[in-house]
Amino acid sequence: MSSPIQFFWDPKGTQLDYLGVKSAEGTPADGDTPYVKMPIRMLGIDTPETSYPGAGSAETIDDKLYELAQLLKAGVYTIDENLANYLIPKLETGEAGSTQKRQGEYAKLYFKELMDQRLIRPNGRRRSLYMHAPQIPFDHYGRLLAYIAPKYTNKELLAYPPNERGTFNYLMVKSGWAAPIMIYPNLPKDADLRMVHTAVKNAVENGLGAWEDPYMLTGYEYRMCLKMYKAIKRLEEGEFTVKPSKYVSRFCVDMTNSLVYYPDEYFNVRPENRLFVWADDIRKAVADLNLKSAQSGRDTARKSAKDYTYTTGKRKLPEF
Repeated sequence: MSSPIQFFWDPKGTQLDYLGVKSAEGTPADGDTPYVKMPIRMLGIDTPETSYPGAGSAETIDDKLYELAQLLKAGVYTIDENLANYLIPKLETGEAGSTQKRQGEYAKLYFKELMDQRLIRPNGRRRSLYMHAPQIPFDHYGRLLAYIAPKYTNKELLAYPPNERGTFNYLMVKSGWAAPIMIYPNLPKDADLRMVHTAVKNAVENGLGAWEDPYMLTGYEYRMCLKMYKAIKRLEEGEFTVKPSKYVSRFCVDMTNSLVYYPDEYFNVRPENRLFVWADDIRKAVADLNLKSAQSGRDTARKSAKDYTYTTGKRKLPEF
């Protein structure tokens, strides 16, 4: 069956050298060739959080997210009513923080098992790690962004079908222990994007991994809710309103129909169909991918992505 994705994307990216499993504490090869250890942020996936800076313990987070549900139910804040209704059942379980941490621990354990299984050859020797960086290779934390996979031999590549020799990024979303978080322009090649889409759809529909829980929050939703809670609490300190940009900043594209949704309307798009675009990149994304506004049905090139806010409870469309 053909993929429902409505656009074609084939970035070149940057192929990095193969990196063996070495320690930064190892002896340098010579005076100008040290071994380097650095964090890698696996592209296109987002696992549940085991911890989040400044959030406190899981028990404390449970209380905060339950309180957020009650604040949203009160309906006195300028937060999209449909977004509030989408989040409330997930938050008022009273265990949203604990569940996030527990799922994060399961995801970490599953990833470790994958690494142990896939990086060991039949003869017991350890494989090197293959890495492929995107057009923008580092995030704002200085982490290398990459797709990573075992370095298989040519014989192994011929023996394994593509979905069995995929990257660790792919295998994590296939398992359901990672949610997809595709962010333009750092997307996988077209064939890989479609393979990932199929795997995520299967995980969501069959309740694999974290998707087994109907009240699960993806990692990005969990972080959004904590930011939303802080933004609402600032109202008590004198702020006049809560702008969506305080807690959510990426536009969301439905890959099956190329429609663009405002950042706080992302939930209208099924998880496997979501493509995120930062506000600063939306104009270029519109041109590259031929996107259209979900709100007006007109070409979004005539609208701005620099700000989105509410005026007397109604959406104010910005201008380019």
